[in-house]
Amino acid sequence: MSEALTTHDHKKIQQWAEERGGVPAKIKDTGKEEDDGVLRIHFPEHSESDRFEEISWDDFFENFDENNLDLLYQDKKADGEPSTFHKFVERKK
Repeated sequence: MSEALTTHDHKKIQQWAEERGGVPAKIKDTGKEEDDGVLRIHFPEHSESDRFEEISWDDFFENFDENNLDLLYQDKKADGEPSTFHKFVERKK
């Protein structure tokens, strides 16, 4: 059984994503202003979707911190393979 981990450490998040081919992104047309949108870590190798707009890590983390988020993620699957499971959750105070 694999465990879920939580972090808001920028370096750890970026490293976890990049090791799995992930890029910072937002979902198009989900915000009220040009720079707003629902954040995601997109894994282009696993899904080809034009719903995602790649953004810089700086923009990603600015939005991430403004919304007081943590990343809930899984490092490895039960079989030991790297996992891409993740979701954003409200940061506990």
